Amino acid sequence: MPSQPQPAPPPPGPAAETADTDADTDTGPDADTGTDALAGAQQLTDVITRLRRALRSSIRSEFPWEALPMAQVELLQTLAASPLRVGELAARQRLAPNTVSGLISKLLDAGLVDRQPDPGDRRTARIALTEAGHQQLRDWQSAHERRLAAALESLAPADRGAVMRALPGLDRLAHSLAGTDPAR
Repeated sequence: MPSQPQPAPPPPGPAAETADTDADTDTGPDADTGTDALAGAQQLTDVITRLRRALRSSIRSEFPWEALPMAQVELLQTLAASPLRVGELAARQRLAPNTVSGLISKLLDAGLVDRQPDPGDRRTARIALTEAGHQQLRDWQSAHERRLAAALESLAPADRGAVMRALPGLDRLAHSLAGTDPAR
């Protein structure tokens, strides 16, 4: 049976400090035990899942979902930096090469990517964004930014500030999960 979403913790302030004194464990940013980390991880997982679902759902009204599924958006985002071979793209996305090949085929048909000769190995091809692919990605990104900006604007200033202050830590968390060094 799926767990029910837990309410968000109270914003920082006197009420939050009072609530913390009544709790048996602290799941705040300074929690240092494995149990506290697990509780925080469970809450973070729930929030991230709901946030992703809400983002996907809200974007559909402005950017038709059927036009560009999330898996294709993620491939376009990865290819925006530089052309890659299918195997490299699959490794970066942590997907099976045949799955990536299927997605690439759809992007090729849509004119969002093309195949280019690999200068290091003429027997293989690199997948690159076309100008249409760059434009589609810009449109998608812009629609997402407008949705997020409107949602942030609807928050109370304290909540908006808390979200913005959490961004550097969330960025480091994403790098830690991906096994990448943000300093590179």
